[in-house]
Amino acid sequence: MELSSKTARELYEEIKRKPTRPRFGFGRKPILVNVDLQKSYTSVGEFATAYETDPRQLEYVNQLADAFRAQQLPVVWTYVAYMQSGEDCGVWGTRTDTPDSLQNIKVGARRAEFDDRINVDQVRDVIFNKRMPSAFFETHLRSLMTWHGCDTVVVTGGSTSGCVRATVVDALSNGYRVVVPEECVADKHESPHFANLYDIAVKYGDVVPVADVFEHLKQRAGSAK
Repeated sequence: MELSSKTARELYEEIKRKPTRPRFGFGRKPILVNVDLQKSYTSVGEFATAYETDPRQLEYVNQLADAFRAQQLPVVWTYVAYMQSGEDCGVWGTRTDTPDSLQNIKVGARRAEFDDRINVDQVRDVIFNKRMPSAFFETHLRSLMTWHGCDTVVVTGGSTSGCVRATVVDALSNGYRVVVPEECVADKHESPHFANLYDIAVKYGDVVPVADVFEHLKQRAGSAK
């Protein structure tokens, strides 16, 4: 193991300046998957489990969703919520049992609601109630991508070290290209946030400025004319 006194942020910033791997790049058709942008994780000051990294995160996510819809590209939102007994949380729910515990995010409760600042198209967008970290696990995300002919997953949401990472790894494992707009993901603590951006960038996908995603969509729209 290589030893270093650098912080996770410093390691990530270093590979941003001098990438050690080429990008996978965008494929033919992307899907936008917004992971768990619900009050339990976004309502800072109300819930102990909430966090914020980039203050413009939700603004950027809304802009991405608008841009995807404008090109008739699929937009997916996931949220975590469990039945009243918490039985469907499985072993994940056995570690603690406090008001802030995962299995106590109940279906229909305020903690399960999407953040009021995000714009979900309740008619056209696809919404998944997921119960495990990855947006792919026991949802029909993969078949949805097959139907729409998507080969690239753009992932936003939280947490970078948890459900975002799990979704990224599953996307790659299923044979998809992965793009993570850096400003659009967040975590509770700085070190796991940057450590996982580093891991994603060198192993699993492309971590890019959100401006790069908008530019790709602009070019894609231009080539379709």
